[in-house]
Amino acid sequence: MTAATQHPQSLGALSAYSKLPPTSLERALQALRWPLTGAAMLASLYMVFMIHAAGQTWWAVGALSFFSAAFYVYVSNAGFAYRYLFPGIAGMLIFIAFPLIYTAQIGFTNYSSAHLLSEQRVREYLLDQHEAVQELTQPFTLHADGSEFRLALRGADETPAWVSPPLALMKSGSAGKELAVEMEAFANQPLQPALGLRELIQHREALMQLKLILPAAAGLGDVRYLGLREFGPITRNWQANADGSLTRLADGQVFSPNREIGNFQNAEGEILQPGFKVVVGWQNYTRMVLDAEFRGPFLAIFSWTVIFSLLTVVLATAIGMTLAVMLNWEDLKGRTTYRTLLFLPYAVPGFISILVFKGLFNQNFGEINAILDALFGVKPAWFADPLLAKTMLVIVNVWLGYPYIMILCAGLLKAIPADLYEASAIAGAGPLTNFFKITAPLVIKPLAPLLVSAFAFNFNNFVLIALLTDGRPDFLSTKIPAGQTDILVSYTYRIAFKDSGSDFGLAAAISTLIFFLVAAMSLINLRLMRKAQA
Repeated sequence: MTAATQHPQSLGALSAYSKLPPTSLERALQALRWPLTGAAMLASLYMVFMIHAAGQTWWAVGALSFFSAAFYVYVSNAGFAYRYLFPGIAGMLIFIAFPLIYTAQIGFTNYSSAHLLSEQRVREYLLDQHEAVQELTQPFTLHADGSEFRLALRGADETPAWVSPPLALMKSGSAGKELAVEMEAFANQPLQPALGLRELIQHREALMQLKLILPAAAGLGDVRYLGLREFGPITRNWQANADGSLTRLADGQVFSPNREIGNFQNAEGEILQPGFKVVVGWQNYTRMVLDAEFRGPFLAIFSWTVIFSLLTVVLATAIGMTLAVMLNWEDLKGRTTYRTLLFLPYAVPGFISILVFKGLFNQNFGEINAILDALFGVKPAWFADPLLAKTMLVIVNVWLGYPYIMILCAGLLKAIPADLYEASAIAGAGPLTNFFKITAPLVIKPLAPLLVSAFAFNFNNFVLIALLTDGRPDFLSTKIPAGQTDILVSYTYRIAFKDSGSDFGLAAAISTLIFFLVAAMSLINLRLMRKAQA
């Protein structure tokens, strides 16, 4: 007998429940579903259109693809199975895959503080350069005329000489294009009092777009805005040519766009600034290997990064495992107190500990040098000597890292069967034999993936370097400033945002290299985890 025949009343109630009429709230939501969906679609299309209108075609295509996928998943029944997966997949693509791809793409360009703009923007910038004819400048005043304004150019006696027709300055300011205005001779028309400096500043953007056309009798030609008090004629520095090159009017030199270096350049090799962004291929990557002036500091920093990460993991593991074994000794009195005190470095926020150590290692006023001076009569220059600075970094990082290893080892020690130690005691083995033959092998195997993770973390330990040494002391006579205590991530930050000319392309190439190194460590971590579980 089936469940349906056993409980006919339940099935009837369920059938009746499924046929209940919808509530007023459900009807309202059902009625609003398609209007709200249509409004969302229109808003999305408008956003895509605005992105495209701003000249970002590929961004517009990406936004259109994203919105299309979102509406397909959440509106159509065919995409119902993906409604719970879509947010996670979209978040992964937007916040992980896209930054990675974008960074890698920048690594193949010359993008830097000297090559920020596109070629078209650089051309427009150069063509906009001009010089004012100072001896022909004209003071001006601005007068309200109802909801509009009139501009008056004044002569040497400060009386109006030329007056504009009524102007809608706010409208012209929002248009973003040059506006030609025919000026008229002043004929004693009544003018409102001139606006003050504060009002002139509010209309500055609109005034900059005006080109005042004066009659030939004025002998000035066209005049443009030169400042908050002056209009005057200008002379252009550059002239555009049909082939995309620019001619410098002062000497007739022709500058053509060199798309290999990203600058306008003449036949003699003179280049103009600013430059523009171009694709340079593998240049940033080959520079790490082939450029001798860059290769030396880069390889030194890369080697130090590996040594720093490896030393930190080895020393923190040795100290943490030793302390865990000691605290696991049941006959040790005050184990809880010792465990609490040894855990404190992990409980205190890392940046506070780093700043405290920065003060402790101060050469003149630090407590560490005070003790060394009292005992041995020396005051080491921790921040000036490269070897001492690296030693200090390892000491501080081990101090911050050993509690984590100690806690992990303490938990792993509980999983070791006591029978092994009893059998070892019967065989006459001592504590050291127990540690190296029983404890260490059984702890290291499950601990190995976590040690690889710790190595990868210290490979990118930017906070420690930035707060403690800031990469100092620096290498001497280098093309790009580099620090003796910099690791790859801090060196990349320095190249991109500090005192190395903001070379974003080179920094992106190094960041991509770091990603692949850390990805390789992650693969090793996964393999070690599989072996540990086998």
